[in-house]
Amino acid sequence: MLLVLCVDLDDDLGRKTDVETPVVGRDAVLDAAVALAQADPEDSDVNVLFEGVHITDEITDEPVEVAAVTGVDGSDVAANRAVGEEVDTVLASLSTSEDVRALVVTDGAQDESVIPVIRSRIRIDGVRRVVVRQAQDLESMYYTIKQVLDDPETRGTILVPLGILLLIYPLTIAVESLGLPVSSLGIISGLLGLYVLARGLGAERLLDEAADRATSGLYAGRVTIITYVVAAALLAIGGVSGVAMLESRPTPLSPVEVVAALVYGAIQWFTVAGITSSLGRVTDEYLHDEFEWRYLNAPFYVLAIGGVLHGLSAFFLGTRSLEYLAVVLTGGTLLGLASTLAFAVAEARLDPPERHNQGPGGPSSE
Repeated sequence: MLLVLCVDLDDDLGRKTDVETPVVGRDAVLDAAVALAQADPEDSDVNVLFEGVHITDEITDEPVEVAAVTGVDGSDVAANRAVGEEVDTVLASLSTSEDVRALVVTDGAQDESVIPVIRSRIRIDGVRRVVVRQAQDLESMYYTIKQVLDDPETRGTILVPLGILLLIYPLTIAVESLGLPVSSLGIISGLLGLYVLARGLGAERLLDEAADRATSGLYAGRVTIITYVVAAALLAIGGVSGVAMLESRPTPLSPVEVVAALVYGAIQWFTVAGITSSLGRVTDEYLHDEFEWRYLNAPFYVLAIGGVLHGLSAFFLGTRSLEYLAVVLTGGTLLGLASTLAFAVAEARLDPPERHNQGPGGPSSE
């Protein structure tokens, strides 16, 4: 059996007429359509009801019934729930032992949002959208635009870049009228471009998370806040030192020598920055009773890596011999191995026994 289901999600039928819903049966639906047409001839739901009757009259090869269900005006959630309840009422009123299928008739995309609710109760064979020919897809376009403007994520993705593009011409006029150099317009465009790029890559979420971590770290008394700031300053100094070293070298330089000069001038600062930040992290772990001996490997690893990179860069610049490079590589390797073994032994012997017999979820079952 086929059930032609006319959907009026915002309950125009109930609000504008005295018809009680759900409406079941061809004659009852036809009377409801006439009543709604008399109350509001411009309402698109009139076409939905007449189309439901029209489909019912066209189908002659199987049993067919037509019904009209409505939601409520306002909340989409409440409207969907009301439609679901009326569909249950319609299905309960059908006196048939056959499998019932539905053909949903709507007047646009908004009413079609209730289809998942209907599908959860009855199998849907198809959806018929009825729109006045002179206004084809007008309601769907309006509903789509309304949904886009109501969605904060979509609004930010579409409207923000569009607004920035529309601002370029007024900014050009402002720069010319104020007599500013043309480069100022390039700076403004660059800043706007960075903003759009950050929006597209989701960088604002990363910045918000970093700000939240920094704020919580300040109030929690974390040492890493200070050590990270110091490390950032050391990294900046290292970058400047690397560039200065590159500029002091005689030209021309090969690509390998360029990289070696940058590393040679910056690596000592980078190494100190790494040691500073790692010691801050170790201190925080100790203060919060989460210390592990293996955490102390970090500054030694950083020192070993820094020594190896210093030796490599010095060798490629010709300021150190191959023997010096061999000593540095050996020393860095031994330093890493020694720290790993030393702190592994310390962790095994100095940690309380229960820390070795207890996993993340509690005591072991052994």
